[in-house]
Amino acid sequence: MAYKEHHNSLTRFWFKVVMWREKHIKERSFLVMLALVVGIIGGLAAQLLKFLIHTISSSLTSHIQSTTANWIYLVLPMAGIIITVLFVKYVVKDNISHGVTRVLYAISQRKSRLKKHNMWASLISSSITIGFGGSVGAEGPIVFTGSAIGSNLGQAFRLSPKILMILVGCGAAAGIAGIFRAPIAGMLFTLEVLMIDLTGTTIMPLLLSSIAGATVAYVMEGYSAEFFFVQSEPFFTRKIPYSILLGVFTGFISLYFTIVMTRMEGFFRKVKSSWLKVIIGGTLLALLIFLFPPLFGEGYGAINNLLDGDPSSIVNGTFFYVDRNDTWFIALYIALIVLTKAFATSATNGAGGVGGTFAPSLFVGAMAGFLFAYLMNQFWPEIGISNKNFALLGMAGVMSGVMHAPLMSIFLTAEMTGGYDLFLPLLIVSTLAYMTVRMFQPYSLYTMRLARKGELFTHEKDKAVLSLLKVDNVIERDFKTVTPEMNLKEVVDIIATSKRNLFPVVDKAGNFKGVVLLDDIRNIMFRPDLYKKMHVSRFMSTPPAHIDLKTPMEEVMKIFDSTHAWNLPVVDGDKYVGFVSKSKIFSSYRALLRHYTDD
Repeated sequence: MAYKEHHNSLTRFWFKVVMWREKHIKERSFLVMLALVVGIIGGLAAQLLKFLIHTISSSLTSHIQSTTANWIYLVLPMAGIIITVLFVKYVVKDNISHGVTRVLYAISQRKSRLKKHNMWASLISSSITIGFGGSVGAEGPIVFTGSAIGSNLGQAFRLSPKILMILVGCGAAAGIAGIFRAPIAGMLFTLEVLMIDLTGTTIMPLLLSSIAGATVAYVMEGYSAEFFFVQSEPFFTRKIPYSILLGVFTGFISLYFTIVMTRMEGFFRKVKSSWLKVIIGGTLLALLIFLFPPLFGEGYGAINNLLDGDPSSIVNGTFFYVDRNDTWFIALYIALIVLTKAFATSATNGAGGVGGTFAPSLFVGAMAGFLFAYLMNQFWPEIGISNKNFALLGMAGVMSGVMHAPLMSIFLTAEMTGGYDLFLPLLIVSTLAYMTVRMFQPYSLYTMRLARKGELFTHEKDKAVLSLLKVDNVIERDFKTVTPEMNLKEVVDIIATSKRNLFPVVDKAGNFKGVVLLDDIRNIMFRPDLYKKMHVSRFMSTPPAHIDLKTPMEEVMKIFDSTHAWNLPVVDGDKYVGFVSKSKIFSSYRALLRHYTDD
């Protein structure tokens, strides 16, 4: 009883706080304040996640030998996935995989509302998955965590969906900025990947959150780049053609990575048993890590080795340690890592682990860029391109292609490594990789899942607003129905009490059969001699098309355009639901467009 009274008193106090805010502080002014708070909390969450991953990983791998194979790699990844699956199933009790996609879905379909447990569930589960060797990244989970922090803080103050969407973006930006110490990249991630528009309302909160998240990271970790990189070899303009080739090469690597990830996700979706997924995915992951230890965890150690110009360390901890000085073996080994990383990442997530594709794309990019330069120098030594420079450029290229975010990839790579002197080749590689992959795949790995369902919010205003409209919300249900057995007299009596000129025909089971149009029976409805002779089945007609209740609104508009109709029936299976009119859709569209674009 005492607890209940205490809870009620806190609720009443919070209600007074919210009412005071609504009365004294404008929503947009309050947004700036909350953006700063979200940035600080998001930055702290990022630091906590990095600490947990490092603590778990270092404690489990402190006895790993670099000069021989380590059989423990066959055990750790499977153990981590099992613990994660149990945690998610019995503690979280919700699906928290594919964090960035779920944030996109919340923005598109749930008015930017994320559940409270999302503020901590992904953080804990991903630290277990990655700490035990899961071949995924921490960036997807921290985006999910930061976005949930922004969403729930906004919900607590009863802010509008438009402001909630911005706070979700602020949380995501703070998470990226905090985990990479990259404030510009944090903001650009929100604009390019989460597809929140750059307007006068959004720019300041996003900047504040990104700066706050990065500042927390600088205070706690020091003012240094995420990856150690010293540009000992300058980039000359005569190397630009090779940057162009690298851009196209990393574009195709991005396409390969995306295709493998998508098909592996499809494979795991077909496996219905969660424990069978654990066995299949965990076994595949363990075998790959045993053969290719750089696939363990985020793989940042391997990236640092390549950026430091030390490719021979790539075979540490394997059966192949004795071959570390074999140039062609190292090239083959790196190529196999590039090809298998997508399988390791998808196996981790498919088995039930929690993690993102951010770090894997960086990892594959560094390997691919290094391999490109390594092979070019072996075949044409007179070229003399820098292996480590191209490893850095490859990171931007693959990330740009996988995420369809060229600007973010450029700035993130530069901020993570301090490689600002390579800005021109970064621009070239990132842009060309993006252009290459766009020729074959219009959606990023994140947006593809939603685009297939018509649930994707995009920068194209028409498509974005249409994605927010649902058929169920624009259905008109005040049409009076008739049955095929009714005679003309019964229909005329119904017409006399109706305000509509269209009457759906349904059978006794409620299945849709056709329509009766007032214009089609106007010439016979005043002939009493036909009242008993004519039945609905004789004068009803078939509409040019019908719309299923679950059809995306963009597809609905295409149906209207192709049929030139103004009213179309809506069915759920065969059952009649109502009618949707083009004018009602236009009215709802205009109202929603004003709501989301009013600055």
